[in-house]
Amino acid sequence: MLTRRALLLASSALAIAPSVRVLAAPPSSGPILVALFLRGGMDALGIVAPVDDRDYIACRPPEMRLLANGSTPGLRLDGGPAGHDFRLHPGMDAVRELYQERRLALVHAAGIANGTRSHFGAQHLVERGIADPGQVRHVAGGWMTRWLMAANAAELPAFAATAGAPEALALHTDTICAPDLSAGMSLPGGNQTAAVLRRLYTGNSAFEQSAQRTLEGMALIDGRLRQPDGKVPAYRPAGGAVYGNSAIGRSLMNTARVIRMDIGVRAFAVDMGGWDTHDNQPGRLATLASQLSGALGAFHTDMHDRLDDIVLIAMSEFGRRLRSNKSNGTDHGHGGLVFVSAPNIVGGRICGTWPGLSSEQLDNAVDLAVTTDIRSVLAELLAGPLGTPSSVPDIFPGFTPATVGLAPA
Repeated sequence: MLTRRALLLASSALAIAPSVRVLAAPPSSGPILVALFLRGGMDALGIVAPVDDRDYIACRPPEMRLLANGSTPGLRLDGGPAGHDFRLHPGMDAVRELYQERRLALVHAAGIANGTRSHFGAQHLVERGIADPGQVRHVAGGWMTRWLMAANAAELPAFAATAGAPEALALHTDTICAPDLSAGMSLPGGNQTAAVLRRLYTGNSAFEQSAQRTLEGMALIDGRLRQPDGKVPAYRPAGGAVYGNSAIGRSLMNTARVIRMDIGVRAFAVDMGGWDTHDNQPGRLATLASQLSGALGAFHTDMHDRLDDIVLIAMSEFGRRLRSNKSNGTDHGHGGLVFVSAPNIVGGRICGTWPGLSSEQLDNAVDLAVTTDIRSVLAELLAGPLGTPSSVPDIFPGFTPATVGLAPA
């Protein structure tokens, strides 16, 4: 029975939901972008570090750093900056496998030129694709929105495996937000509510048209998920991939599920939180690293037949301090780490310029310095596997990218 509460909830959902033109969207005819934001400030030096660097050793006790030996040594990475033994967190076997297969590259000491250590401020800048907060007045939308416009895909929907549209997709009016697809994508009250709302919103006003498109998009997604008997079967990843029960595993599984629907989605936004490790970092970081690696490995296994069309980048708002604190954690820092998985890149390498960890090489004598702007990483992906080389000035106005080394020589 349709209740007043269900109808009100559904109407409220439509009022704040973005419009969706999925019904008319053609199958994707270009590369797919998956942007994964590691929220909280991932400790880059706890994930990839030169384990033989004497400053690294001096600034962190053994439990707070990667090790060359012992019961859980870091995983050796070839292709790193010369003169150092760079290692990957021991819980990231799947990431190292992708790295060794040259599908994945790393960019160390990456970030934004702005020196803010505020989560909100740094995330806002990264997702908007700017370094100066004052640019917000002159640069509209998020960087993913501007990429969709430059790729002539602004009329296509985007998908966010989150509760709401992220800043990277700001001003993109056709973003589908769904943190969980396991029960389908329907309104409170089900088909009865949808039928009533379709009769309510029949006009030509902007809101009514938005509501109509939203209902159409939700119905299409929901219809692709359900069997003839109305049940939503569990997703069956290809290749025996196992995403696990972590939040990032479910998010990347939902991303893969939508990719396989072939409904025209070119841009995907995914979040993974929990990286703000001010205390008790060793155990927390081990769990996060293992979950991220497992989810990335499962996604690549699942999407093995589509990888030539998929560009995935994972980034955080900033890194963390070189020196650990008294709570066995690390505080907000500067330079971070970027993961890049894409076709036709120089994988199996740590790209960018390694600044070093001595006091005079650190930012403000305490943080890993930023030597590669994240926008330069994105610009090389635009010019290469994303196929939109002339769009850099439109996506990142006023920015001149530097060479990162992702593109083949």
